[in-house]
Amino acid sequence: MLKKYSSPHFRRLAYAIALSLPVCSTAVAEPFTFYGKLNVSYQYADEGEGRFSDLKSNSSRLGVKGEVALQDNLTAFYLLEWQVDLADLSGDDNIKSRNQYVGLRGNWGEVSLGRQDTALKMAQGKLDQFNDLEGDIKNLWRGENRPGDTITYRSPKWQDLRFTGTFIAGEKDGPSSYSTSLTYGDAGLKSQPWYLVVANDSNVEGYDIQRLGGQYKLDNWVIGAMAQRQKRESDGDSRKGWLLSSAYTLQQLGLKLQYQELEQDWSLSAGVDYPLAKQVKLYAFVTRQDKQELPDKDWLGLGLEFRF
Repeated sequence: MLKKYSSPHFRRLAYAIALSLPVCSTAVAEPFTFYGKLNVSYQYADEGEGRFSDLKSNSSRLGVKGEVALQDNLTAFYLLEWQVDLADLSGDDNIKSRNQYVGLRGNWGEVSLGRQDTALKMAQGKLDQFNDLEGDIKNLWRGENRPGDTITYRSPKWQDLRFTGTFIAGEKDGPSSYSTSLTYGDAGLKSQPWYLVVANDSNVEGYDIQRLGGQYKLDNWVIGAMAQRQKRESDGDSRKGWLLSSAYTLQQLGLKLQYQELEQDWSLSAGVDYPLAKQVKLYAFVTRQDKQELPDKDWLGLGLEFRF
């Protein structure tokens, strides 16, 4: 029974978690929190080469995070997160690195070093109503990057304004790149009913990107909009796109609709969420994607998400 869990990646993950466990009982702060999100859907798909059904793990993840208070109002923090596949992959392919960094926080903001979502990616907040599913904005737009070799600075909030900057070191002879964002309001739409963002990538993964977006909550409605311009550095190819998203709470049901466009390419998604508990929900979605140079694609899915 133990043989199938003996891959080097699994042993390293288990060792990292086990190594952190003793700290929990000795430190005054909370240096260790184990968390995860498990998301699996059964999908009926037509991706241009025939129809088929499939079970898919949608960016399921496990992680550990923590922080320790230091002197002079400083706090040291870390996060280690891995993507796991509950449906298809096994062995070494089952575990992939996600955000993994260490940093310091003070009255001046926070600095983190490691592998991390860029400032532009983080700044989208919850504008993408179909994040991690087939309607995820990454399936049409560039800019959803999580590079290594990053240094990220996040300022404290000034009158609901916050600046975030990511510096990505160039490897060997490669150029360095940058990602920045300026946000206003509350990305979770809890302390404030609005959220605005302007963000920019400079030669990140070979693209220059400008992104402008906003989201507003009114009673049971949440309405969002985003525009993007992306230019490929290698040949100067430039494309523009926009997105509209909405969500409506009807008793216990969460109804969602999202349309995204990039020049002549587009994606349309509709879905419904049904919470079974605070951490568990059932959901269903349908997505159609139309790209000019590829066959049309359609997905119909029913899934379960568990957070802890």
